[in-house]
Order: sequence, then structure tokens, then C-alpha cells
Amino acid sequence: MLIPDSDFILTGIFSHAPTHIFLFSLVLGIFTVALLANTIMVLLIYLDTRLHNPMYLLLSQLSLMDLMLICTTVPKMAYNYLSGRKSISVAGCEAQIFFYVSLFGAECFLLAVMAYDRYVAICYPLQYPNLMNWKICGVMVASSWILGSFDGIVDVAATLSFSYCGSRKIPQFFCDVSALLSLSCTDTSTFKTLAFICCVLMLLFPLLLIIVSYTHVIVAVIRMSSQEGRHKAFTTCTSHLLVVGMYYGAAMFIYMRPTSNRSPIQDKMVSSFYTILTPMLNPLIYSFRNKDVAKAFSKVLGKGKPRKLFG
Repeated sequence: MLIPDSDFILTGIFSHAPTHIFLFSLVLGIFTVALLANTIMVLLIYLDTRLHNPMYLLLSQLSLMDLMLICTTVPKMAYNYLSGRKSISVAGCEAQIFFYVSLFGAECFLLAVMAYDRYVAICYPLQYPNLMNWKICGVMVASSWILGSFDGIVDVAATLSFSYCGSRKIPQFFCDVSALLSLSCTDTSTFKTLAFICCVLMLLFPLLLIIVSYTHVIVAVIRMSSQEGRHKAFTTCTSHLLVVGMYYGAAMFIYMRPTSNRSPIQDKMVSSFYTILTPMLNPLIYSFRNKDVAKAFSKVLGKGKPRKLFG
């Protein structure tokens, strides 16, 4: 099959060896679970009025971002693997870069907003309705999407302005900005420096806000006299911190390492973790063990007694 000279080649992560066929099937299974779990979360929060509050609005946005993120990379990877094609058009590549970078950035900021929401709810419960009303929450959510999209637009504009010579093979299963830069015959040193600064700001600034918020939350929880209230607060915060740890750990490993320490195999493994596995784990860790979500799910199914999901 002829491949246009302008197309890029995605090397992918799987061959047709028996072990890789099994791993590919596993990825499709993870994709299906992530697709269903995040779609159910978004629909439940939209349909059940008991979940119409800022905390669940933020959870629905997290599920929506995860849903879009996994749909940005896995379908194309699966199509290439099953069809035997490895090419991706320039337009398709730039579309992947835009959505991937935009959703990555938006999720960074959204996780910081979620930490702030828990900080206000636990440290200032009486003032919570005023400090996290619908208007403020809406502005924070919209800002997360806008800031992430701005980063995506900048990266797309930059990669479109570069010239590409020689090999057009991208050692990834999706179009990644850093991989494209290595193929460019244009001087990209200035952009690499700016991109690194942006990554530091987009990762470390929200992470600093999360750390400060949860430091205050932990102190407030320890001082609680009610054991039930302390347990509920710790359950919610532990779920969030687990998601933050998975997301930021993988992202910092990918984007804040020196270029000399980069390995295509390591990049593929870690990218697979936070673009495929994390979108599946987030709704399971964060939401489906939540009693309000379980009640909403039972209500939608028309069952009288809510039961605990997934264990």
C-alpha cells in the first residue's frame, strides 16, 4: 500500500507475536471499560439531581476529559494495528496533538480546582456555598478547558511551522510533540526551551496548589472530633490524591526528564499508562465506590436498594 510522502509513520507498540496479540486485546478491553465507565459517570451526574453540586460537576468534567483523551489515541492505534497500516496524515497528526495536549493541560488545571474544592468544603464548610457556587465553579472549569486548549493551539502552530526531512517515523503509537521535534530539520531549540517552561508551569503550579490545599485539608481532618466525618473526608481525599499521584507521576516522568535520558521504549510504556490505563482507573477509583453515585446508578436502573459497585 502506497503511503503519501507527506504522511507520518507511527511505529506503534505491538507486533503480531502471540504475546503482543494478547496485550493488544487487553488494551481493547481497557478501552471498552474506560469508555463505558466514563460515559456512565457523565450521564449519571447529568441525570440525577442529587449529584448537581460543584464536586460532581468537577468529577463529570474529569470523566469527559478522560473519555476524550482515550478516544484521541486508542482508536487510531487499533485501526493501524488491525489494518496493517502505520501511516497518519499531517492533518490527523495535528488533530491528535491538539486534543492530546489540550486535554493533558486541562486535566492538570482541573485536578488543582478539585483540590481547592475539597479544601473549601472541609476547611470552610459554612462558607462553601459562597466560595464554590455554580458561577465560580463554572468559571474555574471553563478556565481549565481554555488554558489547556491554548497550549494545544500553540503546539499545533509550532509543529506546523517546522520542516521535516529524512525519516518520518514517529517512535510512538500516537503523534507526540517531542517525537515530531526530533524529526524536524528546523532549529527547534527555542521552542524546546519554551515548551519545557510551559510544562513546568502547567505541572508544577497546579501541583503546588494541590499540595498546599491538601496540607490544610489533612490538618483540618486530624482536628475533627467526629470519627465518621474524619473517615468520610479521608476517603474522598485519598481517592483524589491517588489519581493525582498516577497522573502527575507519569506526566513528570515523560516531560520533565532531560532529553539525554529519554528512551522510546520507556516513553511508550509511560504514555500507555496515562493515556490508556489512567482514564479507566479514574472513574473506578474516584467515583463508583461513592455512595451517592451508587444510589444514582440504582435509581437509573430502577432498583429500590442501592448496592455497592465493583466490589
